[in-house]
Amino acid sequence: MHPTSTTSLEIVLLCSHLNSPPVPTPPDLSFFEFPSVEETKNQSHWALFAANLVFLMALKCASIWVCAKVPHFHLGVPNLEARRYGVASELKLPKWEFCCSAVVAEQPITSLDDEKLYGAGLASSHSFSRTLEIKSMVLQKDFSLLPKPLSANDLLPSPDDGTRVRVAYQGIAGAYSEAAALKVYPDCETVPCDQFESTFKAVELWLVDKAVLPIENSLGGSIHRNYDLLLRHKLHIVREVQMAVNHCLLGLPGVRKDELKRVLSHPQALAQCEMTLGKLGLVRVNADDTAGAAQMVAVSGKRDTGAIASSRAAEIYGLDILAEKIQDCNENITRFLILAREPIIPGINGHYKTSIVFALEEGPGVLFKALAVFAMRDISLSKIESRPQQNRLLRIVDDSNKGNPNGRNFDYLFYIDFEASMAEPRAQYALGHLQEFSTFLRILGCYPIDTGI
Repeated sequence: MHPTSTTSLEIVLLCSHLNSPPVPTPPDLSFFEFPSVEETKNQSHWALFAANLVFLMALKCASIWVCAKVPHFHLGVPNLEARRYGVASELKLPKWEFCCSAVVAEQPITSLDDEKLYGAGLASSHSFSRTLEIKSMVLQKDFSLLPKPLSANDLLPSPDDGTRVRVAYQGIAGAYSEAAALKVYPDCETVPCDQFESTFKAVELWLVDKAVLPIENSLGGSIHRNYDLLLRHKLHIVREVQMAVNHCLLGLPGVRKDELKRVLSHPQALAQCEMTLGKLGLVRVNADDTAGAAQMVAVSGKRDTGAIASSRAAEIYGLDILAEKIQDCNENITRFLILAREPIIPGINGHYKTSIVFALEEGPGVLFKALAVFAMRDISLSKIESRPQQNRLLRIVDDSNKGNPNGRNFDYLFYIDFEASMAEPRAQYALGHLQEFSTFLRILGCYPIDTGI
C-alpha cells in the first residue's frame, strides 16, 4: 500500500484515540514530503519519516488540549496558530508538559534525538505514571478524612423514651411542670426557667430540645398568657399530657396549721384552693410558681407563713405537709403541652388532636360558618378559646353596623382543638374550607391525644 494512504489512516486513528475535546481539521501536510517508492526501500528514510510524523501529531494534539478552554497566552504558551510548526523546545511550561506527557504515554518515544526534540521539561512515561500514583495515594488519604454518608439508621428518629432529651419548664425543682416533663420523658434532663417565655426562647436558641407548658386546668380554666405565647413564637405542639394535681399545705417543721397567717403560691394554685383558704382565714400572697413558694418559706424561716405546693416540693425543701388535697375539687387536672422546634408527622391510626388559631372577617354568622366546617365533616371540637388581637386591639365599627355605629368592638383570635389527624382528608378539607373566609390561619400542632392521667 502507498505510504500516503497509510499515513492518513494513522492520523485519524491517533486523533480519535485521545481523550480530548473534538479534534479539529488535521493540519495541512502539503509541505511534508512523503518518501517515494524508491526511498521506501531505504530503512533510514522510513525512520526519519516516522519521527517527524509523531512530532507533528504531538504538537497538534497538544494545541488541541491546551486551547480547549483558554487561549494560549493565558497559559504562557506561544500562539501555535502563528507558529504551528515551530520548534517545540520553546514550550517549557507545566501545562504544556502535562499535555505532551499524555501524548508520550500513548506513543512512547525511545530515540534520544526525539527526547531532545520535546525539550528538557517533558517527563518520561515512567515519571508520569509515578506522578499519577502519588496523586492517587494523596486522594485516597483525603477521602478517608471525609465524613461518612448518613445511613438509614442515622436517619431514624431518636427513641421517645426521654434519653438525652433536655426539657425546659417554668419554675424550679419540685414544680408541677417538672413533674409533667418527667411523666412524658422519665430519663430527661429538666432545665428550670424563671418565666414561661424563657422556656420558648430556650428551645428556639437550641439550649434545650423541648419545653413543657401548662395550658389549662379543670378548675382554674385556661392560662391566657400561654395562649398568647403560642402565637408569638414559632414552636410546634408535639404532645400533650394530663396530670392530676394534688395541692398540699406546707409549713416549717413543727408548725401547726392554726399557726399560719398567710400562704404563698402561684395564682392558679391559690384560685384552685379558694374555699379551703377561706375557711382557714389565710392571706393569699402570689408567687412565681408553687415550688418557688415552698423554697421561700424554707429560706425565710417564718413560722406564720405557709405554701401551697406538691408533696415532692415538701421533700426537696424540707417542709412538713400540714394538709393534703386542699383543692376545691378532688379531680383537679392540669393539661400540659410539649413544644418542639419541628412538628411531628401525624399518622392515621390512633387518636390525634390538632390545635389551630385563626381570625375571621367581620360579618354576621361568620363564626357559625367557621365552626360548621368541622360539624359538616363529623369532626369533634374539644376546645375553643378567644383572645383579643394585640396588634389590632380596638376597631371602629362602620356605619353599616346597625347595632352600635359609634361603638368599638374587639378583634378576636380563635383557638380551637379538634379531634382529627392532619393526615386525614376530612381534616385537610375542613381547614381548606375554613381558609376561604378567614383572614389568618395557623396550625399550632398535630399530636396524639393523652388519655391517661
